[in-house]
Amino acid sequence: MDLLKHEVMPVVSSEDVVLVRQKVRGWAVDIGFSLVDQTKIVTAASELARNMVLYGRGGTLRLESVLNSPRKGLRLVFEDHGPGIADVEQAMRDGFTTGNGLGLGLGGAKRLSSDFDIWSQPGEGTRIVYTRWKL
Repeated sequence: MDLLKHEVMPVVSSEDVVLVRQKVRGWAVDIGFSLVDQTKIVTAASELARNMVLYGRGGTLRLESVLNSPRKGLRLVFEDHGPGIADVEQAMRDGFTTGNGLGLGLGGAKRLSSDFDIWSQPGEGTRIVYTRWKL
């Protein structure tokens, strides 16, 4: 897999979540994703960024334009050094929430991806790699 370009941005506030939505949409448009796929990518990115701010004490988003010939894709790497997720399997289940939401965030983001990987350790933080391939 080839990395075509990348950019790193901080995500520490709700204002940054808005910037994530704008930046991710721009990258999705540049790669040539359909409007439906753009919406899926932005929805997932917004949820993951929001979770990072609310539960992970903020972190960074690395946007990557990737090529796995012949497919082009957008990979989003969300990383924080917050409290981590004690039970990732439980957190991925629909309906589970530690806040006031619907509990659809992580599972929903995974369903909107082509590839989804999550690593988390209590006391060390969380790293989520979200990839969407252009079909």
